[in-house]
Amino acid sequence: MPNQLGRRERRRLEIRDRLYTAAMELILERGFEAATMDEIAERADVARATAFNYFPQKAAFLYEWGQRRRERVAEVMAAEHAEQGSAADRLRRYLAVLAEQNTANRTATVRLMDAAIRLGDALHEPSLDLKLAELVDAGRESGEFRSDVDSAQAGTLLAAAYFTAVLRWIGAEPEPFDLPAYLDGMLDMALRGLVE
Repeated sequence: MPNQLGRRERRRLEIRDRLYTAAMELILERGFEAATMDEIAERADVARATAFNYFPQKAAFLYEWGQRRRERVAEVMAAEHAEQGSAADRLRRYLAVLAEQNTANRTATVRLMDAAIRLGDALHEPSLDLKLAELVDAGRESGEFRSDVDSAQAGTLLAAAYFTAVLRWIGAEPEPFDLPAYLDGMLDMALRGLVE
């Protein structure tokens, strides 16, 4: 029985990945608004109802995109043993890896980030600001950051700065500025407030 459950779960993940891949391909080809759930299901070779079972609305693909990006940041940081660095270094690396993902596939960022802000829960779903707050809190606990800093507020501020920078960066062609350097400069300003 356990093997069957394992197989069933693997099958669920495989279908979810096929749907996600199909959605990303169509969104990159045609744009978020133009890609339909019917087309996504067809490209993934699943029934329309199956697609809705995994992703109840098209905006759910935006959430999945953001979640996968944050998971990738965590993988990179774990591989680099970044948790051994200072809180400031961990914040810097976290934002740098996000920036690297954006610059590595600017087309995807342009198509998906704008839709995520407008239609998804990028600004309402607190995953990024919670992660950044966790890093700030670690700095408070180690004495690296001021003890009176509100970690939740700092996380929200850093997440808002990140999203604002990315939206400005995707809003013009060619790229109006070097995104990694811009985010690094913003973090330097924020760190001055955290440590002074």
